[in-house]
Amino acid sequence: MALIELKNVIKTYTLGETTTVALDGINLEIEQGELVIIYGPSGAGKTTLLNLIGGLDIPTQGEVIAADIPVSTLSAQWLTVYRRKKVGVVFQFFNLISRLTALENVEYSLELVGVKEKYKGKDKVSFNSKVIKKKAKEYLEKVDLGDRMNHFPSQLSGGEQQRVSIARALAKEPEILLADEPTGNLDYNIGRKILELMEAMTGKALNRTVFIVTHNDAICPLGDRVIRLSDGQIIENYTQEYTPAKELYW
Repeated sequence: MALIELKNVIKTYTLGETTTVALDGINLEIEQGELVIIYGPSGAGKTTLLNLIGGLDIPTQGEVIAADIPVSTLSAQWLTVYRRKKVGVVFQFFNLISRLTALENVEYSLELVGVKEKYKGKDKVSFNSKVIKKKAKEYLEKVDLGDRMNHFPSQLSGGEQQRVSIARALAKEPEILLADEPTGNLDYNIGRKILELMEAMTGKALNRTVFIVTHNDAICPLGDRVIRLSDGQIIENYTQEYTPAKELYW
């Protein structure tokens, strides 16, 4: 059974007397562990699709099911729980809290969901501040920011801020990772390093399902699956042998 299913999904937005169709009859199945590239021009519906999968929005019609959870019919309260426990998000504009250090930004995310750990052979969730700090440091070190964790966002480069965003999303150890144009504001060399980092920390090896939204077709070879959108509809949906990020050129 697919980890994520969208069935006849339509999403419209109404402003005054004008209705815009953002997604028009989307049917989609995604298996656990796939790295999915969602590609298309501005206005194609890419971010809307990402938001529906992540429970950041709900469809006008149709069903969204993720990890056996009927996301499209959840109440606002349960959508919050779903986002906290199942989903990690990497934003194009980082969305870091300016008054918190890199370490505190990651800790803040973990304070909401706790840290998964084993206790006497059983799974449990800890909200202990020392456990949270240790996990936050671990993920900042994984993104090579061990020497920058006490810096504020204003003291970090764009690439460093994006790595904090990735550490924050992954420290929750989510089943589903959503990345909306994660390299859109970065130059080529830094962008490629970000893609290499995401590739190394996500995907089949960790049974983590990853969605990367992009308008850049040069990134498409990185995906196990490529979904091309145009005017709210799926134009292409295919699987392929992926190309490592270090070999991508754009």
